[in-house]
Amino acid sequence: MTDQSDLRHLPEAIAVPRQRMRVSAVWIIPILAALVALGIAIQRVWSEGPTITIVFDAAPGIEAGKTFVKYKDVKIGQVTAVQLSEEPGKVEVRAKIARSAARLMVEDAQFWVVRPRIGLSEISGLATLLSGNYIGFEAGTSNNERRSFTGLEVPRIVSANAPGREFLLKASDVRWSSAGAPVYYRRVPVGQVVAYDLAPDGKAVDVKLFINAPYDRYVSSETRFWDVSGLDISLDTSGVELRSTSLEALIGGGVAFDTPASADQPAPAVDGTPFTLYRDRTTAMRHPDAIATPYVLHFGESLQGLAVGAPVTFLGIPAGEVTEVGLSYDPATLEVRPRVVIILYADRLLEKLPSNQQAAVQQLNQDMKKGRAVLQRLVEKRGLRAQLRSANLLTGKRYVALDYFANAPASRLDLRREPLELPVVVGTMPDFEAKLASLLAKLDGLPLESIGADLKNALETLDQTMKNVDKTLPAVQTTLEEARRAIASVDRLATNADTTLVGPNAPAQQELRDALQEVTAAARALRVLADSIERHPESLIRGRADNQ
Repeated sequence: MTDQSDLRHLPEAIAVPRQRMRVSAVWIIPILAALVALGIAIQRVWSEGPTITIVFDAAPGIEAGKTFVKYKDVKIGQVTAVQLSEEPGKVEVRAKIARSAARLMVEDAQFWVVRPRIGLSEISGLATLLSGNYIGFEAGTSNNERRSFTGLEVPRIVSANAPGREFLLKASDVRWSSAGAPVYYRRVPVGQVVAYDLAPDGKAVDVKLFINAPYDRYVSSETRFWDVSGLDISLDTSGVELRSTSLEALIGGGVAFDTPASADQPAPAVDGTPFTLYRDRTTAMRHPDAIATPYVLHFGESLQGLAVGAPVTFLGIPAGEVTEVGLSYDPATLEVRPRVVIILYADRLLEKLPSNQQAAVQQLNQDMKKGRAVLQRLVEKRGLRAQLRSANLLTGKRYVALDYFANAPASRLDLRREPLELPVVVGTMPDFEAKLASLLAKLDGLPLESIGADLKNALETLDQTMKNVDKTLPAVQTTLEEARRAIASVDRLATNADTTLVGPNAPAQQELRDALQEVTAAARALRVLADSIERHPESLIRGRADNQ
């Protein structure tokens, strides 16, 4: 066992602190590089925005890492991947959007591929021929964020934030080849056709157009819209008329609008108000007729060339239009007749009357009984009849004319029928065709062959006669020449008579008397010969007969 005193002589343990490891200077550069890389990564993550997905039907010219997303010609993102979508026939494009544009990725944002587009109504995207295609972007107005979108195949014609209003037009058809057609107000471009498509029932066309501010205030409930596409050619009873708004409308089409001067000043129409798109300005600006009376016409001839909308005239003045063209069947007589329904507008006729007579005629229109009595008198006493006439021989169009026919067969107006049936007469064309057919029948009945043979024989005889005359004329010319010489001798004798004649009983005078008598006899014989030839010219060919 060890003694305690020995333990005191043992050395004591001293606690020495642990030395720290020193870092070598070689590690300073890698550490700084790592810190810089970490800062760049943090900055990149902080600056990057969301990744979005856009589905297109096709993505021509879109490449990952090269194609940009642009908003107002400013790059806000870049395509990172292009692949086929899970939807059949679709292409999925992924793009990284800058953090500054992340707030724009909302529900109603729109994307489309910007590429060169050349058409009759627009030329756009030509800059992409050098820079390549890119994805266009249109910001929305929603507050709900979204990361998946469906791309547009056709870019928006008008920006969603553009000042103005959009209206809807209803048309039977359109004459444009694409959207983007201009909209005119008094020949000034004030908007564009945004889109058009068939109506849900397929019987009309819905046209959407956008009117820029401040011109949209000119659109009211009384405004009329009409088509100004191409060159409008009207060929009717008044002649040929050519109309075109502008060269752009002539090539690519367009729409024009205006408000009739007779309309009141209503408030501007609200956004989305529907209107009717008329075929032309004349139809659109036509005043609504307050008094319209239908009548039925049964013709006994073909209605070819007569169409719905054809004009109806009264004594040459436009008074209405054709509303129906068809047939009617009478079971009692088993007869099928052409049937035409027309509408007469009394307002149009009132405009042609003197102001002091309009009130009286207006009262007739209001009093149906008196008005029908006047019409009955015109039909039964004055011979008022309806007739089909040709509006233009070139197109074959026809119209209905109400006129007086003094020699028309008597007819009575049945006032019990609704609508009234007006009597008719045969049109001008069937009458002309009947006369032409009669003339051709008479010409066909003529013995043209025998007449031609007789004419040929007569011409041959005349030719032979002219040849004989040519042979006889030299002898006649010789006789006339001798007569001229004899007359010349007489003239010389008369000239020298004063010098040769001395007295009344001179021998020269006696000889002169004898010579004059011979000349007189010769002249008489010549006159007799001429008279004989005039009465009997055939004697030059056949000779004189015994009785001549």
